Amino acid sequence: MTYLPSTERYKNMQYRRCGKSGIKLPAVSLGLWHNFGGVDVEENFRKILHLAFDSGITHFDLANNYGPPPGSAEENFGKLLKADFSGYRDEMIISSKAGYTMWDGPYGDWGSKKYLVASLDQSLKRMGLDYVDIFYHHRPDPETPLEETMQALDLIVRQGKALYAGISNYPAEDAAKAIAILKELGTPCLIHQPKYSMFERWVEGGLLDVLEKEGVGCIPFSPLAQGLLTNKYLHGIPEDSRAHKSTGFLQESQVTGERIDQVRKLNDIALQRGQTLAQMALSWLLKDPRVTSVLIGASRPAQLADSLKCLDNIEFSGEELSKIESILK
Repeated sequence: MTYLPSTERYKNMQYRRCGKSGIKLPAVSLGLWHNFGGVDVEENFRKILHLAFDSGITHFDLANNYGPPPGSAEENFGKLLKADFSGYRDEMIISSKAGYTMWDGPYGDWGSKKYLVASLDQSLKRMGLDYVDIFYHHRPDPETPLEETMQALDLIVRQGKALYAGISNYPAEDAAKAIAILKELGTPCLIHQPKYSMFERWVEGGLLDVLEKEGVGCIPFSPLAQGLLTNKYLHGIPEDSRAHKSTGFLQESQVTGERIDQVRKLNDIALQRGQTLAQMALSWLLKDPRVTSVLIGASRPAQLADSLKCLDNIEFSGEELSKIESILK
């Protein structure tokens, strides 16, 4: 059956300016880190993409290594882009990244010009695109000169393979240097993608100030702390959860009794606000005008629909913020 996007898709989404650029991003963007790989069910992630676009989500975030296996998320996205969204490319902001291990040998990782240019060429082929809207360096490289990595981003933009350059996982000092180099090259940094949630707040120690000063957008990933900031862990560690698996980014050792106690107390505040814990965790990030968008994942359409309701209430009283701070200390 042919997919026809909702004619009211822009009605309820909020769009926020990305730093001092001409680009606006939806307050909620969709990340394809998990659930869109070769091991996942196509019919399910197809429904997630349809719901996202119907809900006004215009930004879809990928990376060369998303899957598993690596590359398969881009392949699957490209396949559905052609089948379902071919007439809507100009209504989308599509991003990709390179910086983590992608292929064997010395040129398939980190931040050399060789790796970044080759990786994006591969990504474009996988997605069937002429260009991405945003291309990120995925993580700082301690061995490659920062000038070379930023020159690679500048080159890619000048070649027309990306419209904008971004950085991810850069601490404040490195971010400031990268932003300065890009500005000097004439390709300003559009956006930074850091890990940021109620449970991971390192960006508040200087990075957000740098981004605000330089007019660079911010799009946090893992805003729900890999599912910890949902109702899934209110009663301990369920068997079907990420923390129960021996592999993955959320390990059982991180889900301590103290952490679960925090989750329960935060959930009580969320209920008083008329929200789920996940909705409140997303709203809490969006309360800061320096945050352009929050990047969420979804394993099923209902999960995405629930997260989108965070936009119904992104205002917090002083008392609510004080209570949240006392729980998070």
